[in-house]
Amino acid sequence: MNQTKEPYFQCQMRSYNTLSSVLVIIFGVSLFFIGTDGFTSFTAETARVNELVKENPTFPEVMLEDSEGRNYTISEFEGKHVFITFFYSMCTTVCIDLEVNMSKVYELIPSQYMGEDIVFLSISFDPKQDTPERLDQYKDLFHSDGETWRMARIPNQEELNSLLERFGVIVIPDEYGNFAHNSAFYLLDTKGTLIDVMDYTNVEDSAYKVIDILDKEEEK
Repeated sequence: MNQTKEPYFQCQMRSYNTLSSVLVIIFGVSLFFIGTDGFTSFTAETARVNELVKENPTFPEVMLEDSEGRNYTISEFEGKHVFITFFYSMCTTVCIDLEVNMSKVYELIPSQYMGEDIVFLSISFDPKQDTPERLDQYKDLFHSDGETWRMARIPNQEELNSLLERFGVIVIPDEYGNFAHNSAFYLLDTKGTLIDVMDYTNVEDSAYKVIDILDKEEEK
């Protein structure tokens, strides 16, 4: 039986359509690659955090006041890594989980590093409520020793705002004295530069990242 050959025009159109589909797919994948920061970011928040880490902002010389009433800048910890959280003590939801998980990371860090190569620092963004006396009470809930893990506030609101902005910490107050805010673990290197932002819900990964950095520093 004779088979009718496909008209040349139809054949060309089919090839053209196939090529167009392939190009659309390639273009779409390229846009996804760029928009998700090389497939590593699948949300706007992750992409924002990745961009923040790339910028490597330095911790500004703002004045901290801790639970002991001591005043100092980040230079207090020069030569040490600093593991940081941002919180407010009136928070009854995420801040509690954040500090509980910070205590778990703290417990996983080998004792020989604690205080010598790394310190933990929880910074309140509610300086009016979180006085040194209140911070002293709050730290006991999480077994912070006030030395290798300190809780502090930044009394000067302008200085506090500059730090929050530089580190991409979003804090939105409401009319009831509460705050909507993002939460994470922040790690500074020995010169006060931000080198990582970690998922606060992933305790073990965060701890192992820190330990790996400290181990490599010790080997130098």
